Amino acid sequence: MKRTHHCAQLTSADLGASVSLLGWVDSVRDHGGIIFIDLRDRKGVTQVKFDPQDDANLGAQAAHLKPESVIEVAGKVVARPAGTVNAALPTGEVEVNAGALVVHNVADTPPFPLDDAGGDKVNEDLRLTYRYLDLRRPKMRKNLQVRHRVAKSIRDYFDAQEFIEVETPALFKSTPEGAREYLVPSRIHAGQFYALSQSPQQFKQILMVAGVEKYFQIARCFRDEDLRADRQMEFTQVDVEASFIDREGIYALFEGMLKKVWKDVLDHDLPTPFPRLAYKDAMNRYGVDKPDVRFALELQDFTDLFKTSAFKVFAATATGGGAVKAVNAKGLADVTQGELKALEDAAKSLGAKGLAFIKVEGGEWKSPIVKFFTDAEKAELTARLNIADGDIIFFAAAPWEQACAILGRIRLDAAQLLAKRGKLTLRPNDWRFLWVVDFPLMSYDEERGGYAATHHPFTAPVPEDTALLDSDPKAVRGQHYDVVLNGMELGGGSIRIHQPALQKKVFEDVLKIPADVVESRFGYMLKAFTYGAPPHGGIAFGLDRMAALLCGTTSIRDVIAFPKTQKGQCLMTQSPTPVTEKQLKELHIQTVMPPAEQG
Repeated sequence: MKRTHHCAQLTSADLGASVSLLGWVDSVRDHGGIIFIDLRDRKGVTQVKFDPQDDANLGAQAAHLKPESVIEVAGKVVARPAGTVNAALPTGEVEVNAGALVVHNVADTPPFPLDDAGGDKVNEDLRLTYRYLDLRRPKMRKNLQVRHRVAKSIRDYFDAQEFIEVETPALFKSTPEGAREYLVPSRIHAGQFYALSQSPQQFKQILMVAGVEKYFQIARCFRDEDLRADRQMEFTQVDVEASFIDREGIYALFEGMLKKVWKDVLDHDLPTPFPRLAYKDAMNRYGVDKPDVRFALELQDFTDLFKTSAFKVFAATATGGGAVKAVNAKGLADVTQGELKALEDAAKSLGAKGLAFIKVEGGEWKSPIVKFFTDAEKAELTARLNIADGDIIFFAAAPWEQACAILGRIRLDAAQLLAKRGKLTLRPNDWRFLWVVDFPLMSYDEERGGYAATHHPFTAPVPEDTALLDSDPKAVRGQHYDVVLNGMELGGGSIRIHQPALQKKVFEDVLKIPADVVESRFGYMLKAFTYGAPPHGGIAFGLDRMAALLCGTTSIRDVIAFPKTQKGQCLMTQSPTPVTEKQLKELHIQTVMPPAEQG
């Protein structure tokens, strides 16, 4: 038999037609000897009827079928009897009277329910062990379809913009100053290694030197990092680079891309242009460089107010170059002791010694620190934080960046607590995009006693700040930009350094990378720049994160066909696994087990 229709196609317009369907048995029901099977394929479900009065052998064969068995059915489309129409199904007005049945495969009983409600209650490790069954669930199938539509929309957009999709190598050279890499030993070159590419960054810049001008790639990338809900060891990014473009051109280009994706996938019109927020403003107001702006609860700086305070902890910080900041979690004075302890633990995880707070209940300020505040300090806090009964105010006193980070975390956790109480609405489909810009080009690494690139060492400084590279590198702003959506960094990039002398200066004079190391790691790139590198810039978007947001899930594992667990394992294939001594010998390597795993 040959499939004539998918299982979601048949309607009353097909009454009387002879059809052939293929798929999986979704359910089997025996109604007084008449067997009904819901037959499912990737498009939907059709009800098939096996009547023993028509063919007793066929009915008996159907009665013994098990769910998830693969079958082929031929028959005639008929109307369902009155009162049995299923309005919830596109095919609910009709059924197929079976005249022939081919059983391709009889299935064992699945280890968990394959409907969405039942599957969602199952431990994720079990679902990942049987991922091929998990992917049969309607929700997971839809997620893969959404991911496909996102990728297609992106390809169509960049094709219309005359970009060229170019594949860059997955096997690259080791660049150990970045994230931890996956190393691949060379069989031919004993003792030497490739590294799986963390990103196509250097190749795409070389493509600009090559005159490609407009490049994009949906690229597979690899990083040996600890895994979590929004991070996998192998991931997919939308990687883009363009010549003769500035930051304004980048903003317009990628707002257009996102607008098209959201329209194609969700039929939602994103308003553009997106707001822009300088890094320093983002930290000062929200305590993080990827702020969720769906709600207010903004941080306020009270450093100047507390320089002469009787509360010595605040005064010492304020006069010692640090910052005293506060946030009003409006309406959260009913916080429980357990919730308060969790907030304090979160603050301590970021280096705080504790979490100072003031509860306002029954017109009274309740806190051990209130006795140190003057009436003027209270008045200033009340005015700037809009303090009212039922509020709780949290404080952080620390170096500026740390104080911002502490209250930024408290702000997010407090918002979740308010949302649980119904006092704050956090709608996932409230799409609040923004650009975070003007990041510092360099940050000072206390451990190594030197500067490190905030983004990566190829980012160009803001032109008017370039002279500060010699005198005050930390004050230099980079032409770096991030696209942020509802507290998640969706993508980031920069205008690049295209002058070989400036790139060499950043490597050697600012980052203090020895000249011989610069030559061994980046010599080919610096040499390429001497042959006419155009001004260029680009960005990379996380395709997995984008698909997860569009599917309404918090875990990118839900939109990756075969993801790894948080321990970096594929439970379905039971990898990673040991390899044979013969394989190791061919690669000229030996393994040394950690002491805990020896013997």
